[in-house]
Amino acid sequence: MQNIPTGIRVSAVVLAMALVSCNSGREKAAGDNAAPSGGESSVNRVTSTRYGRVGTADITQYVLKNSHGMTAKIINYGATITGIEVPDRDGKAGDVVLGFDSLGGYLRPDNPYFGCIAGRYANRIAGATFSLDGVRYTLAANNNGNSLHGGLKGFDKVVWTASAIDGVNGVRMTYHSKDGEEGYPGNLSVEVLYKLSEDNSLLIDYTATTDKPTPVNLTSHSYFNLSAGTEPTILDHVLMISAARYTEVDKRLIPTGRLPEVAGTPMDFTVPKRVGRDIGGVPGGYDHNWVLDDPNDLSRPVAELYDSTSGRFMQVFTTEPGVQFYAGNFLDGTLPGKGGVRYRRNAGLCLEAQHFPDSPTRPSFPNTVLRPGGTYTQTTVYQFSVR
Repeated sequence: MQNIPTGIRVSAVVLAMALVSCNSGREKAAGDNAAPSGGESSVNRVTSTRYGRVGTADITQYVLKNSHGMTAKIINYGATITGIEVPDRDGKAGDVVLGFDSLGGYLRPDNPYFGCIAGRYANRIAGATFSLDGVRYTLAANNNGNSLHGGLKGFDKVVWTASAIDGVNGVRMTYHSKDGEEGYPGNLSVEVLYKLSEDNSLLIDYTATTDKPTPVNLTSHSYFNLSAGTEPTILDHVLMISAARYTEVDKRLIPTGRLPEVAGTPMDFTVPKRVGRDIGGVPGGYDHNWVLDDPNDLSRPVAELYDSTSGRFMQVFTTEPGVQFYAGNFLDGTLPGKGGVRYRRNAGLCLEAQHFPDSPTRPSFPNTVLRPGGTYTQTTVYQFSVR
């Protein structure tokens, strides 16, 4: 894990959780490789319930709760966040992420990556191909001739091995991606830890190792609506992104290689503003990577989101160099979500901490190649409060 600077503005609890994650391999897990036999069971401070089956594999939902009214729910299909409930300014809890009421929704072919871990390479790779050490690799072209979020069966569509973490309000997800899976080289072993703190922070800690050089870029793909559905869109949410530049993209949403300044453009969120204020000036809506001013610095938020109707306020902290802000442009009202609600365009937004899209074909972008003997690491924190 990257060094965490002094002067942390995230709580001491979150900092301690981040430091504990450095030693995740030494943590003792409870119930490894096994789902509960039925009903509901308590493992440490985590409860787990049977959520369904995918083929012969049991799918389990883990529920993390703290003493301040926050709940996070995660299933081992896609290592997916199925719910995050946090109080509003009146103390009423509400679910602030989009998703489905049951496993069937997450298995739908048109599931727009609700709450999942995206990988082996999150975001897009141009032309669904890249070259590494003189070898050309061909990927699944599942998005307008490009590869998106790992291909036809990325990490969002596989069953992870899950277990509660002994002595921690959290759950561990692991997955072994075989050499050649979706066209990527190398056997990749991935671990994702979800930990809930007492200050209403959800920490996501990632590690990965490989036996061959391979590009790796992981992210959490939750769609947030801090009104908990009271408002049908996030256009009135107020957003700040600490980034003076962004990666310009073409009509296929592939980076051109240019990193224009956001100043004086609809891409400028350096000062908090309504998501909907300038969205009309962005063809297709927001679906871009912002180049963070202070990458690998957990001492300050890289993004902040506020909903005035509920008073809910969310800050994002990450060790990653970029954050993809996606405004739910492709939601079209046909997808039945939680409670039967059909999510319309801009019903939720994503703030995906990650490396830049198409980095495997862009040597000028931060490196995403993981080599044997090295370890991919990422820490991202979503912290909730009220105003």
